[in-house]
Amino acid sequence: MSLRTVPAHPRVSIIVPTFNEAPNLERVLPTLPDVHEVIVVDGGSADGTVETAQRVMPSARVMQQTRTGKGNALACGFGAATGDIIVMFDADGSADAREIPLMVAALLSGADFVKGSRMLHGGGSADLTTTRAMGNRALTGLVNALFRTRYTDLCYGYNAFWRDVLDVFDLPDPEAGGTRWGDGFEIETLLNCRAAAARLTILEIPSYEHDRIHGTSNLRAFPDGMRVLRTIDAEFRRLRVLRSGTRHLGATARFSTRPVQRPSGVHAFRSPHRVAG
Repeated sequence: MSLRTVPAHPRVSIIVPTFNEAPNLERVLPTLPDVHEVIVVDGGSADGTVETAQRVMPSARVMQQTRTGKGNALACGFGAATGDIIVMFDADGSADAREIPLMVAALLSGADFVKGSRMLHGGGSADLTTTRAMGNRALTGLVNALFRTRYTDLCYGYNAFWRDVLDVFDLPDPEAGGTRWGDGFEIETLLNCRAAAARLTILEIPSYEHDRIHGTSNLRAFPDGMRVLRTIDAEFRRLRVLRSGTRHLGATARFSTRPVQRPSGVHAFRSPHRVAG
């Protein structure tokens, strides 16, 4: 990415998308580190999620998403964020807030985009079934082959990035009407593919996925796997269009070629595809 002035103490914005997560927020919000801002983006919960967030963390900014789906909730939060760094954080208790400082350290070491990986040494999951693990491995391999990356855990949405790369992701306008590509669960794969297509410096860090605290997960191995597969196909087609020169992604974006000094235990790679800059 472009040569940025890296602040010694960057402001961190944590985006927490929610839908009927009131019991989980009771446990999750108090674990978050003291940061510039926590933004809770709700999808019309009927269980008191908004009130719980306001009571448990009065300093949090609570807003309603403009359409439906996790992708739209995240896009709304990204657009509202004022920090230097944005962290995507699930409300169900599966993400470990103690890993946020590691993500920030990886970004300060030279990364543009940092991704948690359950597959690296030191990572793991209490929730990943054999079927989902096999599907994740296959889909990760496909993205690596198409985008020439070295991801180890595609289907995991614990990510952080500098706010100045948002334009590279080219996400749908939260204020636009109607359902848009990127509004749903596909947002996580979309971000991974577009980070690679834009030749961002990507680091993975070991991450442990905990069991959901309360409620039932909405993940469904086969339908979700097919959705990820469709996303990969759409994003690879988009990459080919970008490479043909018929459209530019983030025309002002430039990409760093300097080596990355990274913390111990962090896996680094750079996509060789240069799309803009």
